[in-house]
Amino acid sequence: MSDLLDRELDEHLAAESISFLIQEEAAGERIDRFLAERIGDLSRSQIQGLIENGFVLVHDKQVKSNYKLRAGDEVLVSLPEPEPTEVQPENIPLDIVYEDQDVIVVNKPRGMVVHPAAGHMRGTLVNALLYHCKDLSGINGVLRPGIVHRIDKDTSGLLVAAKNDQAHQSLAEQLKKHTVTRKYIAIVHGVVNHDLGTIDAPIGRHPVHRLKMAVVKSGGRHAVTHFAVLERFKRYTLLECRLETGRTHQIRVHMEFIGHPLAGDPVYGPKRTLDIDGQALHAQVLGFDHPRTGEYMEFRTNIPDDMARLIEELRKEED
Repeated sequence: MSDLLDRELDEHLAAESISFLIQEEAAGERIDRFLAERIGDLSRSQIQGLIENGFVLVHDKQVKSNYKLRAGDEVLVSLPEPEPTEVQPENIPLDIVYEDQDVIVVNKPRGMVVHPAAGHMRGTLVNALLYHCKDLSGINGVLRPGIVHRIDKDTSGLLVAAKNDQAHQSLAEQLKKHTVTRKYIAIVHGVVNHDLGTIDAPIGRHPVHRLKMAVVKSGGRHAVTHFAVLERFKRYTLLECRLETGRTHQIRVHMEFIGHPLAGDPVYGPKRTLDIDGQALHAQVLGFDHPRTGEYMEFRTNIPDDMARLIEELRKEED
């Protein structure tokens, strides 16, 4: 398997096989697009990697990513088991907002990676959680114990981790049903004219820059972001963004799509921007039904000092 596929393949997809019997309505569809829409944990590029490496067979024969399906085709997808990797607990301070026997809510600082990956095997939130918690759910495998959802390395804010599999399954189901409250504070380039807005645009792998995501015309995953203007400045706008879905880099991609990329974003924003190390994005509000009691719980945290400083500087420009 290619190194890229090794890095991208979700660890919780242990060795297993998924089969499909192609019906008439799917005839003529590319096999990579068909599988990407039906195996929700894998992107289209990951599916293509599986196809290229012989993990996808049609009638027990290897095909190419552009193979057009036919009615009656028997498609077998083998999901390879990732190599086990031992993640070491590390005594890293955590800003714990809430904790009980089932869940832990933390305020992740900007610059911290959520889970180990190539180039980031130490110093992650998972390393810190393993030191702090005796138990974490094992559903997402050895590299992502307890991790139900993620926020980017250079995004700060609230994140919930599960301490057992029952809690993990409950939270994952709430995320799937879009009942989890996730509100972010963002500083974006330009003056946003509409007080309220909704961006409903599918997100997929960038057709040219494969390490980026983008709004795509076909093959993308459904993605919806709602936003409200909190304050306008001369050259920037302070927004509250609410996620309805949770795609990779969703807010960053959607704001670039409408012409208002995040300040400080090293991937989707302009090179000349405000003085901040990473995108000006903070996960401020997180709400969910408690996995054990069913009680709705909502948490809020203050924006980090670097973003607060930027907002004050932008307000002074108005004077």
